[in-house]
Amino acid sequence: MAPTVADYLLERLRAWDVRHIFAYAGDGINGILAAWGRADNKPQFVQARHEEMAAFEAVGYAKFTGQFGVCMATSGPGAIHLLNGLYDAKLDHVPVVAIVGQTNRSAMGGSYQQEVDLLSLYKDVASDYVQMVTVPEQLPNVLDRAIRIALAERAPTALIIPADVQELEYAAPTHEFKMVPSSLGIDWPHTSPDDQAVARAAEILNAGAKVAILAGQGARGARQELEEVAELLGAGVAKPLLGKDVLSDELPYVTGSIGLLGTRPSYEMMMNCDTLLTVGSSFPYTQFLPKFGQARAVQIDIDAKFIGMRYPYEVNLVGDAAATLRALIPHLRRKEDRSWRDGIEAGVARWWRSMDAEAEVEADPVNPMLAFRELSGRLPMDAIVTADSGSSANWYARQLKFRGDMRGSLSGNLATMGPGVPYGIGAKFGHPGRPVIVFAGDGAMQMNGLAELITIKHYWEQWDDPRLIVAVLHNNDLNQVTWEMRAMEGAPKFTESQRIPDVSYESFARGLGLQGIAVDKPGQVGPAWDQALTADRPTVLDFRTDPSIPPIPPHATFEQAKDAATALLKGDPDRWSVLKEGIMTKAREILPGKDD
Repeated sequence: MAPTVADYLLERLRAWDVRHIFAYAGDGINGILAAWGRADNKPQFVQARHEEMAAFEAVGYAKFTGQFGVCMATSGPGAIHLLNGLYDAKLDHVPVVAIVGQTNRSAMGGSYQQEVDLLSLYKDVASDYVQMVTVPEQLPNVLDRAIRIALAERAPTALIIPADVQELEYAAPTHEFKMVPSSLGIDWPHTSPDDQAVARAAEILNAGAKVAILAGQGARGARQELEEVAELLGAGVAKPLLGKDVLSDELPYVTGSIGLLGTRPSYEMMMNCDTLLTVGSSFPYTQFLPKFGQARAVQIDIDAKFIGMRYPYEVNLVGDAAATLRALIPHLRRKEDRSWRDGIEAGVARWWRSMDAEAEVEADPVNPMLAFRELSGRLPMDAIVTADSGSSANWYARQLKFRGDMRGSLSGNLATMGPGVPYGIGAKFGHPGRPVIVFAGDGAMQMNGLAELITIKHYWEQWDDPRLIVAVLHNNDLNQVTWEMRAMEGAPKFTESQRIPDVSYESFARGLGLQGIAVDKPGQVGPAWDQALTADRPTVLDFRTDPSIPPIPPHATFEQAKDAATALLKGDPDRWSVLKEGIMTKAREILPGKDD
């Protein structure tokens, strides 16, 4: 039997060293599914419970491996379902290739079943490259370009392959007019900046007395260089959420997260610095950067499309973060006055004491911060941590200390609900020998996390390290939105929209043959983590947490505090517990210990 287009598609993906494709079946890709059967399931078809989850799993795989992820779905509804995960990839600059089916070419334009104009549908999410394969000779070039562009632009790309084309006999492009041959592989340069621009940047940084560094995910490969520059400049380093794993939180000058979910030391450093160096970050919240005119600033980014954004930078250096910092280091003078650095380190130490104190605030039944604090010191040095959107992102940002080779991520710019568990699954396929911990609110678990526990059940025995731990913040409340309504709208909790059904997550896990542990007392939190981290199978930790513990940002404005108080006085059903827990929590931040 001659190979079909679908046979060649899988062969070409194997040649690109694709080992996993996160997908869901449908008749729009029947030709490819049949080819998979002939290919002995190589690359491996990883069956999600829903196409959106397949896309999230591909995003998680790409985020934690540095390679491109691949997801696949059928025509019509399957292709539509991929969109949210692909937008997550687009907004967080993650390379993902989506392959989707389409109705037969003979039916297109005829309002046929499941016929959707996929080129139009995908032209935004896959704006860097989306093409439909209409003849066999077109396939290698279109697939190779989709992969290269996804990697080059750090973005999702898409291939649309009609069902009848999948079953055609494959024919390679020939040496003829209007044929486009293609080839495998890509080798990347190390983009270095202009020497004169480096010298100008160094002048600005040397002139500053109070230097702040903002290091995002684009600086992940420049850890050693960042540490050296921070030491020379006597600077503190703040990290956007997507850059949480760029530098160790055990370094005394790393101020932690910045922004709406950020730390007090990061906020104070930005409000008081006179010089800003941004490396590999397009952090969007300008209000958390120094006031315009307060600081002179330099930006380093490998992508010129994102250079010069967010702040009036004097020098904008396009280049690889590590290579650019290495070029900059010989021009930097070590600052002898270390008072700015000393103040940052004192603030960071005080902040971590306050985080410990906040985690100890009594709650009913469990303080959610305690679940994070008790894990932090227990985290294996090679752990991968994911967090879902919602209140779990607050505590992920502030309570976890990353160190060693730990990795972590969440949905940064899209901030969509639901990627926590599928990110963890993608991470396990990318790193089957590393432990993975997922934090998810009960809203996210009910949205899709429970279904993806079935995916975990289906595949976990393939992984070298069986530890995939899903920690559920179980408070029966869509807690982040509840607090946003109070602080931003001055509106009391609307129970009908915010309260969610009570579910036993640990029972669901045990019903699947996974380990499930219920935690409803503070003294059970640490032992539960110990049990999960030594388990021989994936675990769901069902933490019964108190929804009245407030995720109060350290930079909360008077207006926000007034609006929240007003909302409570308007008849919020949880007003008394919120007031009690809020006062106790804020007091621990301001007065964490007698030695301050």
